[in-house]
Amino acid sequence: MRSMLRHIGRLTGKELRSLWADPILLAFIFYVFSFAVYTIATGAKFEVEAARVAVVDEDHSELSRRISAALLPPLFRTADAISPAEIDQAMDAGRYVFVVEIPPQFESDALSGKSPTVQINVDATAMAIAGNGAVDIQSIVLRETASYLRKDSGSSKPPVDVVVRAKFNPNLNSMWFTSVMQVINNIAILSIILTGTALIRERERGTIEHLLVMPVTPLEIMLAKIIANGAVIVGAALVSLQTVVRGILGVPIAGSLPLFTFGVVLFMFSVTALGLLLATYARTMPQFGLLALPVIVMLYLLSGSTTPLETMPAWLQFVMQFTPNAQFVAFAQAVLYRGAGIELVWFQLVAMAAIGLTTLAICRVRFAKTIAAQD
Repeated sequence: MRSMLRHIGRLTGKELRSLWADPILLAFIFYVFSFAVYTIATGAKFEVEAARVAVVDEDHSELSRRISAALLPPLFRTADAISPAEIDQAMDAGRYVFVVEIPPQFESDALSGKSPTVQINVDATAMAIAGNGAVDIQSIVLRETASYLRKDSGSSKPPVDVVVRAKFNPNLNSMWFTSVMQVINNIAILSIILTGTALIRERERGTIEHLLVMPVTPLEIMLAKIIANGAVIVGAALVSLQTVVRGILGVPIAGSLPLFTFGVVLFMFSVTALGLLLATYARTMPQFGLLALPVIVMLYLLSGSTTPLETMPAWLQFVMQFTPNAQFVAFAQAVLYRGAGIELVWFQLVAMAAIGLTTLAICRVRFAKTIAAQD
């Protein structure tokens, strides 16, 4: 055991020196956990902000003017007034995301209780804001109409008082979600890429033959690559959380960083082993890239970091429970967002450990065969 640990330590040092001697790779890691996190968190927004809107006012009443005036920043830009004949041309040209049509006799029909219809035309190609923006406009129309009718009837008390409490993100700021999820996704992506490229680089440079003549086992070589690359990614992720997410972006971290670090370490063993496993099926770097890309995309999109698992088909939810990414995303969201303790996330930790051990066992067999084939 002591000899094995000594071999792993020396091989790990070799991997770290190799990584340190690659300035392009170091620059890439720095970019992924700094500028990429900041730009995506501040640029990719899911809430409505400064949306372009126009109003077709065929009523020209006090109520229709109130509705037009209520479409204000920061949700919307100041509404433009257009004619009915301009709607199709304006939306075809992409000038507006929303066009609100207020029909003739709208105010008089509302006052007489006839329930008039307001049409909201939505450019659904703007998926990030189309749904939320339509709901916001609908709420504005209903609110202004109800307020106007209460004033006209002399009643000031609304029939229902609805209070919404948003937990864990009171301002519904998508940056709080996007920044943390970007760090989590980068951990998974780089874990596969770095360990896989480490093996491919050994093979392309011919240094894999040097390892074969050394008194080391395939398991020791594999663990050294996993530990070295995993340590770099864990360190970069923790620095990114503290400096970029919490420091620059001002996103609060509710949970325990030591608990999160422990979960990251468990997650690292499974995904880094997956990267090595994929590398054993590739002979060159382009082959590895083509093989790893669909795996990374699938795990990225179906892990629950971009869309909730609950929205996926039942069979797919079941399958994804056996992937480390889905368990890690559930664990990270519970710890970092909701401040969960180990008593609430123990299942995800156990699941990640089990998946990691299984992946390591499969990788060890395949890695040993690959090393033996070089002999």
